[in-house]
Amino acid sequence: MTRARGFVRDNSLSLVFGLLFLGALVGQAFAGLAEFNNGQVADGLATITFGRYVTSADFAVDVTENWQSEYLQFLLYIVLTVWLVQRGSPESKPLDEAGRESDEDQKVGAYAGPDSPRWARAGGLRTRIYSSSLGLVMGSIFLACWLVQSVAGWSAFNEQRLKQLQDPQSWLSYVGSADFWSRSLQNWQSELLAVGSMAVFSIYLRQRGSPESKPVGASHEATGIEG
Repeated sequence: MTRARGFVRDNSLSLVFGLLFLGALVGQAFAGLAEFNNGQVADGLATITFGRYVTSADFAVDVTENWQSEYLQFLLYIVLTVWLVQRGSPESKPLDEAGRESDEDQKVGAYAGPDSPRWARAGGLRTRIYSSSLGLVMGSIFLACWLVQSVAGWSAFNEQRLKQLQDPQSWLSYVGSADFWSRSLQNWQSELLAVGSMAVFSIYLRQRGSPESKPVGASHEATGIEG
């Protein structure tokens, strides 16, 4: 029991976000099913079951268009904050530390400690890959979600065209269409606004005890300091 409590405490952030994610996903599925079936009834068509809806292109495109925008947001944030800084923001590195930093600062190769990850100690190609592994994984997930969104959106788009007795489009035509880019850009702009706002608001505003905020009494000019 003590070990279980310790595991929950040590992983409480990821566990809570995981549960919130599952709850939101299930809620989206039920709400999406109701909206989809309302449209079916309005068009004089048969309604579908929950199981059929969550395996449909309509549900897949709604989910993945949000996922890809989230991973794009974090990919850009992770990569751009290597070189770009924001004076006074805890979301920025200190102004004089822009760039990839030295091997000594990053504790890689000869400067790695005994508890450093094995690939950080290895040197060569493995260390170069590991040094960019977070961005590589985030970028790969973004591209995978983008691809799934494009295929699912293409399928849903063509289903709607067939209902309207129109010819279906090819995947390449859909990827260049207003429908695809409207779906993508409306999510991208909201995510980029949120990240930019966070970087600026955290210069002047505080949240006591949060690592995403500076200490309450820290100067507005303090940069790269977390509470």
